[in-house]
Amino acid sequence: MKLAVLTALIGVTMVSTCYSQSAETPLEPKTGTFFETHPITDGNMPTFFSELKAKMTYPLAYDGGDPAAWREKALPTAEALMLPSVDTIDFAPTVIDEIDRGDFIAKRVAFNVTDESRIAAIVLVPKGEGPFPGVLMLHDHGARFDIGKEKWIRPWYDEARLESAKQWSEKYFTGLFPGEELAKRGYVVVATDALGWGDRAGNGYEAQQALASNLVNLGSSLAGIMAQEDLRASEFVASLDEVDPDSVGVVGFSMGAYRAWQLAALSPVVKATVVDCWMATYDGLMVPGNNQLKGQSAWYMSHPGLAKLMDYPDVAALAAPKAMYFFAGEEDSLFPKASVEDAYAKMHAVWSAYDADDKLVTEIWPGGHIFTEDRQKAAFDWLDAQLK
Repeated sequence: MKLAVLTALIGVTMVSTCYSQSAETPLEPKTGTFFETHPITDGNMPTFFSELKAKMTYPLAYDGGDPAAWREKALPTAEALMLPSVDTIDFAPTVIDEIDRGDFIAKRVAFNVTDESRIAAIVLVPKGEGPFPGVLMLHDHGARFDIGKEKWIRPWYDEARLESAKQWSEKYFTGLFPGEELAKRGYVVVATDALGWGDRAGNGYEAQQALASNLVNLGSSLAGIMAQEDLRASEFVASLDEVDPDSVGVVGFSMGAYRAWQLAALSPVVKATVVDCWMATYDGLMVPGNNQLKGQSAWYMSHPGLAKLMDYPDVAALAAPKAMYFFAGEEDSLFPKASVEDAYAKMHAVWSAYDADDKLVTEIWPGGHIFTEDRQKAAFDWLDAQLK
């Protein structure tokens, strides 16, 4: 026992001696006498998060110069961080089944969304002579995974999902199904499931962390897979015989709204975009108590490395000078009003530089995190003006 203690003391002395001899100058503590003992807050933020924020200078943000030159410089880097691959497989669509819903035909169509995944979409085709404008509908997160595309359009093939879809419609959409409302207006509508929802449902809320980690370890990311699939889905919409490829739009709510402005930046086929309830700055969202700090759903909006280079509104502004309509809710606790307004101002600077500020509509409406009938009417009237 004595020999072991003596050996340990000799080892400590040797390490201390070697350290003191190799150090050119003594190490001074940053402040005070004691080291940090509780560096992580109850909300799982490091106590030094303000110092980390100060380092986020966004070197690829719009700098006030030529917006086209800025986009040419920033977009390739953003694409490299956001898109895990370039897919070339043919869509090879096949109709699974269909139903006549009066003003339109509703179909389930299987297609290759990426080189790895073949999925089922709901496609609504108006009756009459086309081609028609086409719209891709991007669903929310909502911590409800049994329905994805069915949040937008009533399913006819599954009674349990139909009941879930009705509940979702009553909670967020004033009892309407927005995809069907667009089809009645003469749009071909396509809705798909993101990885983890509907036909592609996973293992529940808590399992999202593992899925996100596993995809990073497979050289991809959860956000990247979603962006890649949305990009391909927009190209699928444009490829349909019934669709005018020069009149393609995208509509998104909540997480789907994030997906919508992201897609507008990445997709050359998207001409007009409706974004309801997802836009703010990193500074305004990365604060104690915000939902973005919980992990889980946040992984769908987290591209590794991108936050060091660009803020959320910078990425959205890569879509300029396309037509875009942003809604936010005055009482939306997920997106603080001041942060939303800061993001809007950043985006308007880019559209103004293109002399196209009339193409960017940014509004804060009464109410919370919803896509109610009045917002839908305003959005779809605006889409008519852009795509018809």
